[in-house]
Amino acid sequence: METVDHSVFDDHPDGVIIAGPDGLVEYVNPRIVAMARARDDEMLGMHLSVAVPFDDLNGNSWYDSTHPYDGLDIRTRLSESSWWSPKGSEYLITASLVRDRRGGPVQRVVVSVRNARIRNQADRERSDLVATVAHELRSPLTGIKGFTSTLLTKWDKFSEQQRQLMLETVDSDADRLSRLITELLDAARIDAGRLTLKRGPVRLDEVVRHVLTNVSGGATDPFEVTITDDVDLIWGDSDRIHQVVTNLVENAMRHGFGLREIVVQNTRDPAFVGGVSLQIHDNGPGIPEEMRQRVFSRFWRAGPGAGSGLGMYIVRGIVEEHGGAIDIRDAEGGGAQIRVWFPINEPASMSD
Repeated sequence: METVDHSVFDDHPDGVIIAGPDGLVEYVNPRIVAMARARDDEMLGMHLSVAVPFDDLNGNSWYDSTHPYDGLDIRTRLSESSWWSPKGSEYLITASLVRDRRGGPVQRVVVSVRNARIRNQADRERSDLVATVAHELRSPLTGIKGFTSTLLTKWDKFSEQQRQLMLETVDSDADRLSRLITELLDAARIDAGRLTLKRGPVRLDEVVRHVLTNVSGGATDPFEVTITDDVDLIWGDSDRIHQVVTNLVENAMRHGFGLREIVVQNTRDPAFVGGVSLQIHDNGPGIPEEMRQRVFSRFWRAGPGAGSGLGMYIVRGIVEEHGGAIDIRDAEGGGAQIRVWFPINEPASMSD
């Protein structure tokens, strides 16, 4: 066979072991040496069965189970699967079987080894996500099922007022379920990079006034509104921007001990060129600096009465899809200040 330059694997992020036609190791890269805690040349000349001392949960070794030099003579690859080291750590192992010709004997086995920790973490996160979603869906569904079942079986035993109360509860739980499903779909679109925007001219000052008109009835204390007269027109998805402003205002009212001030103005931060900024100040204790990025994580919740934990995750996704930015700071006089910046995003055809 032609001479192969194995040095291309020196910087490979996974451990690589290459054995010749006799099953003896001809090359190991620095990563596998570090994983095995071996000397540089200690593994060279070992038989592949010794250099890859992994087995399954039943004690069957990788080498004896996969038969890299035997078996079907049309095999060229061993699929990735989980195997355990003598110390009990899980690894993902795959291999290429190199032949001179189709159906010929194996001349070289190239084994790739990687730690399974990252994959297991991703699997746990997916499992946690499924469990959280199931829990969130179960709560309103339980209420809906309970009240409808009761009404169907005992309708005549309740007064008109009691039936009205039950139906209102069912209606409220159905609304909650609908909102949760919408949030889950939005979060999934953001995860997949498929959040679409219907762009058009948007006046952020008018959006803020509209939102405040709709939700200010929930405010128990007065708050200040500062909107400058020269707010620039931005281009974005009006419905999505309404969603951002509504979520931030409601969060301040419900979880920030009340809305204290909302400011809309052309950006004055030298870090941003052009655009419009929205600042939401609340009356709460503020958010510790080490927790501020976590606020934008999926299913992050704090304190009693917290919602699904998807609101701020979706807010950041919408803002970033517009090319904007969002951050959390300490407000003057206490409390938290959430600042959102939207670029103008004027279409090129409008500026020509």
